[in-house]
Amino acid sequence: MALEWLPRDREKKDHQLFGPEHWGTEAPCTVYEKRPLTDPKGNVIDGLYVAWVRLNNPKQYNSYTTEMAKGVIAGFTAAGLDRSVVAVVFTGTGDRAFCTGGNTKEYAEYYSMRPHEYGEYMDIFNSMVDAILNCKKPTICRVNGMRVAGGQEIGMACDLAVASDLAIFGQAGARHGSSPDGGSTDFLPWFLNMEDAMWNCVSCELWSAYKMKAKNLISKCVPVLKQGDKFIRNPAIITEEYVKDGEIVYGEFKTGDAAQKAKDLMKDLPIDFELLDKEVTKIIWTFTNLFPGCLIKAIDGIRQKKKFFWDMNKLANRHWLMANMNYEAFLGFNAFNTKKITGQDLIDFVKFRQNIAATAPATLDEYAEVLGKPQK
Repeated sequence: MALEWLPRDREKKDHQLFGPEHWGTEAPCTVYEKRPLTDPKGNVIDGLYVAWVRLNNPKQYNSYTTEMAKGVIAGFTAAGLDRSVVAVVFTGTGDRAFCTGGNTKEYAEYYSMRPHEYGEYMDIFNSMVDAILNCKKPTICRVNGMRVAGGQEIGMACDLAVASDLAIFGQAGARHGSSPDGGSTDFLPWFLNMEDAMWNCVSCELWSAYKMKAKNLISKCVPVLKQGDKFIRNPAIITEEYVKDGEIVYGEFKTGDAAQKAKDLMKDLPIDFELLDKEVTKIIWTFTNLFPGCLIKAIDGIRQKKKFFWDMNKLANRHWLMANMNYEAFLGFNAFNTKKITGQDLIDFVKFRQNIAATAPATLDEYAEVLGKPQK
């Protein structure tokens, strides 16, 4: 080459900030793996990879513990700094859940009534969302099941989402003592119209993947149930438009006998993610055949809109969520965590509001009035 005489350092620099100490294989943990890049025909491309960050806590629906959140940060940071990685796939273990948010057992038994500790935990959570939004590779949320509460929030931080049609989406904060300020109050208005964002955020209704696709929250919704050698749509969902109460709706859950028939059918059908993974591969192959610098510049330009409100609110939200660990969060998380003891996972909301109206102080005696009682 004409300029070979110029002094150049040709040793590779190691830019990684984290090592494998944050990943594991024994649940609960976060799993990080590099899988060979393949083309749509399944041919392996030498020297290029797709990073998979997998939440591995299936017994608790892939809810993330403090250590798992650290693993997600490490995974997205490692992938972003790996020259050989084309894209990142964020998913969960099994076929029941992508993620149902923070680990309620850990919240109830450790963080409730320890607001300072929870504030430091929220710094880790915020860094997890930052790691996804700042990753210098395209990110795809592979929604293999429930994407609820904090799972919805970290999923929306990704660039694209491809979902199993068995997946359900929604928030849980206002029913269980928190506010979805880990991203949902920032991100939902970008995905949905304002009233849909409002209702989805506060009602704690669970919406089907078909409904979320119709409302543009996710990119793809594919069947995963196999009947013989054919895939069939989720039989528990009405997947054709119909009129209900004078309104055209789509993707609603069946009720009554139809719901029971669907449940009985699904019980005997295997789940196969072949079509889901084909869609993920197709997206990644599109990314592969683009200039990587131009690609990430465009992605960062789109992400910036989500980041604007996230960055503006995350610190104030951190402090409010910390303080709330002494109040409604204590009640909500402990009610959920003791449901096997009390038989109920919610507080007595009416009594709680009556106590507020009577200006009752927030004491353990007041909390005992609204929490469930141990079953005999």
